Amino acid sequence: MLKGLESLYAKYNRKRYVHPDPLEFLYAFADPSDRELVALISACLAYGRVHQILKGIRACLDIMGNCPRRFLLSSNESSLAMAFAGFNYRFTRGHEMARFMTGLKRAIERHGNLEAVFSAAPDATGAQGTISRLKKGVDELLSLAGLPRSYLLPDPAKKSACKRLFLFLRWMVRADRVDPGGWSAISPADLVIPLDTHMFHIATDLGLTSRKQANLATALEITRAFARLSPSDPVKYDFVLTRFGIRDELSRDDVVTHLG
Repeated sequence: MLKGLESLYAKYNRKRYVHPDPLEFLYAFADPSDRELVALISACLAYGRVHQILKGIRACLDIMGNCPRRFLLSSNESSLAMAFAGFNYRFTRGHEMARFMTGLKRAIERHGNLEAVFSAAPDATGAQGTISRLKKGVDELLSLAGLPRSYLLPDPAKKSACKRLFLFLRWMVRADRVDPGGWSAISPADLVIPLDTHMFHIATDLGLTSRKQANLATALEITRAFARLSPSDPVKYDFVLTRFGIRDELSRDDVVTHLG
C-alpha cells in the first residue's frame, strides 16, 4: 500500500487539485502571523457545502483585509461588532463572529500569536498530546471571546472527530507543495487525521478501520494505521486521498483499485 500511496502523493499533491477547498485562502498570506488567523477562520467555517463554505470565508476575509493580524490588533470590541454585524453563515451570525474575533485579538495580545495558544505543554505525548493542546487552546479562546460554547470551536473532550481543528493543524504544521505550514512547535508526527466523510469511507474501503462511526476514536485508529506507513508524517496522504470524492473527475473507486 505504501508504494501506491506514494504514487498518489507524487501525482495529486499539487495546488492544481486544491480547488474547491478552504486551504486555497491561505496561499495569499506569506506572513505566518496572518496565515494562522486565516487558517483558523477558514477551518472553523468549513462546515456545509464547499461552495457555500468558500463564500462564507471570503465574506469574512473581505472584512479583515490584506493584513488580518493588523486588522484585529487595531480593532476593539465595538468596531468588531460593527464590522461583522451583517455577517451571516449558516449557524454563525455576526454577533458570534465578532465575539470570536475578540477572542482571537485577546489571545494574540496575550501570547503574541496563535501558535503559542495551541502549543502549550500537553498532558500527554503523541496524538493525545495534540488533543490536549487543542483542548487548552479552544478553552482559552472561548473564555477570551466570552462564549460558553461555539459551533466554530468544537470541544475535543466531546469525542467528536474535530475534523476542522485537525485540518487547521495540518495546514499550519505540515509544509509541502500543498500545505503551506508556518509553525514549528508541533511535530507532524503528532498530527491526527482530519476525519471527514470522504476519508472515513476511503479508510473503511482500505481496511484501515472497522469502526462504524466517524468519531475521534476512529480518527485516532486511522491515524495509527497511517503512522505505521509514515511514522514521521501520518497525515501526509490526507489531501490526496480526499481529492477522490471531492473533485468530480476523481472517483473513490479509483483509490481502491490503485491501492487495494
